Amino acid sequence: MNTIEAIKGRRSIRRYKTNVTVPREHMKQILEAAMMAPSACNTRPWEFVVVESRQVKEQIMRAMPYTQMLQTAPAAIVVCGRPKVQELVCPGFWPQDCGAAVENMLLAAKELGYGTCWCGCYPLEKRVEEMQRILEVTSIPLAVVAIGEADEAPEARGFFDEARVKYL
Repeated sequence: MNTIEAIKGRRSIRRYKTNVTVPREHMKQILEAAMMAPSACNTRPWEFVVVESRQVKEQIMRAMPYTQMLQTAPAAIVVCGRPKVQELVCPGFWPQDCGAAVENMLLAAKELGYGTCWCGCYPLEKRVEEMQRILEVTSIPLAVVAIGEADEAPEARGFFDEARVKYL
């Protein structure tokens, strides 16, 4: 699969096959892709929490109501930002940098045959604090990405809209 095919074929998946797990080697490849994302001044202001525990996924679903796909997803990766690593050189870019890491994860997972769903956490302070407690982290949970083998095939919702492009 080439990159354009992966981008066009990627979907937000909310139902996963429950008898399929994500092997550690595939999880490592997805995380490696995330860590290859560009970041301001190459600060790499991220860390990742891989969640496979049913109990932790249930806590996340209570803290973040739009993550109900974790009922069937075998795993999730929580992308957390570390703004302090950018404080002195290029402050404030960590959400963009973590977003780039998330997109790399989505495309790597697609290449490996998995479906994903990106659920935002930051900047909702109450969710951030609850997720910090659940995950036992001091970094800032930006997003939860559900990962697994898709048990649905939704149609594309995005499309190219020439009216939103201005050429100068």
